[in-house]
Amino acid sequence: MKIANRVISSKSKPFIIAELSGNHAQNFELAKQMVSAAASAGVDAIKLQTYTADSMTLNIDSDNFRIMEDDSLWHGQHLHELYQQASTPYEWHKPLFDFASELGLIAFSSPFDEAAVDFLESLNVPAYKIASFELTDIPLIQKVAKTGKPLIMSTGMASVSEIEEAVAAAKDVGAEDIVLLKCTSTYPASPENTNLMTIPDMANKFGCAVGLSDHTLGIGVAVASVALGACVIEKHFVLDRNAGGVDAAFSLEPDEFKLLVDSAGVAHQAMGDVVYGGTAAEEKSKYYRRSIFARKDIQPGERFTRENVQIVRPAIGLQPKHFNRVLSASARNALKAGDAIFDKDLSE
Repeated sequence: MKIANRVISSKSKPFIIAELSGNHAQNFELAKQMVSAAASAGVDAIKLQTYTADSMTLNIDSDNFRIMEDDSLWHGQHLHELYQQASTPYEWHKPLFDFASELGLIAFSSPFDEAAVDFLESLNVPAYKIASFELTDIPLIQKVAKTGKPLIMSTGMASVSEIEEAVAAAKDVGAEDIVLLKCTSTYPASPENTNLMTIPDMANKFGCAVGLSDHTLGIGVAVASVALGACVIEKHFVLDRNAGGVDAAFSLEPDEFKLLVDSAGVAHQAMGDVVYGGTAAEEKSKYYRRSIFARKDIQPGERFTRENVQIVRPAIGLQPKHFNRVLSASARNALKAGDAIFDKDLSE
């Protein structure tokens, strides 16, 4: 499959997405700086989130709409207020998309309601992302799938049956290009709760390309995912964690994103193919294996012994597996100390 002109497959280097989320702090110039820094870091794409606070939740003063978990980054905040802080204004989308395109980046978004899909279609986005929390919103998935564009779906919290239902719903209305992202919907996520072994299992179960939406700190988990078949990696992005941002605590800074891009590329190159017997690049190294040499001058007819022959580097003469045969033989020819021993030198 392709997103814009970029091939997405296990044979291609991972498609790396910088998620801007709400870390722009409602500052357009900061958002542009983020896009520029993401391009410098070498990512393939930047992604926005398209919603309004009113499309996400109700502005009602009730604990039903307040984040009550003590361990949440957003403990005590009202959902409507949080989404107001984190939303990306609709009027920013086109200039940010255009700016990203000028820098050679692919730009798209996660819609959170059907009106957002219509808006993004008016901007001709090349792909769509469904967030983990919207994976059970079948009407939204089908609205996106009907566009015929590639569809990336995060699967945080989702059971097998819920993923099956989402994939089937998308395919029922014509979706062909689907990527599923393994995701752990905690913020930040811990490595021990990431369960990367789900990636190859997900590929087998659902017959889709699979990647990772990663909320852990650092890049280790994301790089490891490449070895298990992740062809897409999404991480949240921030210019400076210390400056804050709604998702800053689990977002990567530009230098870290550059390291992720480079390391994921190396990990992909290292996967290679199933190879035994050494690669062409190793051929010269075989010279430094061991073989059998005369360690002293040896006269014709003289017996080979452990005192006058030795297994040493390099691999010029008979292989070490022939050592016992050499010790049971006599010299056919005169040998000088340092001569490699060959079959022609044995009188057996």
